[in-house]
Amino acid sequence: MDSRGSELAVGPAREDALPASAATAVKIVVVGGFGVGKTTLVGSVSEIRPLTTEETMTEVSVGVDDVRGVEQKDATTVAMDFGRISINEQLVLYLFGTPGQQRFWFLWTGLFEGALGAVVLVDTRRLEASFDVIGRLENGGVPFIVAVNVFPDAPTHPMAEVRAALDLPAAVPIVACDARSRASSRDTLLALMRYLYRLSTQSAAPVAASAATE
Repeated sequence: MDSRGSELAVGPAREDALPASAATAVKIVVVGGFGVGKTTLVGSVSEIRPLTTEETMTEVSVGVDDVRGVEQKDATTVAMDFGRISINEQLVLYLFGTPGQQRFWFLWTGLFEGALGAVVLVDTRRLEASFDVIGRLENGGVPFIVAVNVFPDAPTHPMAEVRAALDLPAAVPIVACDARSRASSRDTLLALMRYLYRLSTQSAAPVAASAATE
């Protein structure tokens, strides 16, 4: 056996390795219907080469996956997308993208385990694809924001109209996002983090008030 072959690197590339100083990790999940841009968002904002599980779509999916509005799409995520962002030297954020087709939703339970919250990507051409997604998050008590992915040929609507169409509670943030843009995707994640922080301070306030009266 060639000894050089046994010395081949196994694991992440040097530039993708987790910094030794990292002490804490948080987890965010990107969800949405089929073809809304989840893989694109994870790839645009990740500091490492994203892990993707895209497979070429075949005729087997005809009649199973709803491709209306995204007929040109020829690949789909079948497990998850994964990326990473270093917040500082000690804190890293893990970003997971879920598969959009309902036949793969059984994977969601594992992907959401330990997650702080979620970004729901929506496409204004196919808002109905987001109804069940949002419903599942609400039923599961997962905090989330909605990000309207700006596709070149998608109709533009005021955010208030999109909120009404999705029947979103007033407290849930809704933002515009270009999933292809690193800056825009970063701003979307920041909007989620600000929302999660607001929720945490709101839940802490009653506890503090109760303790003060004891």
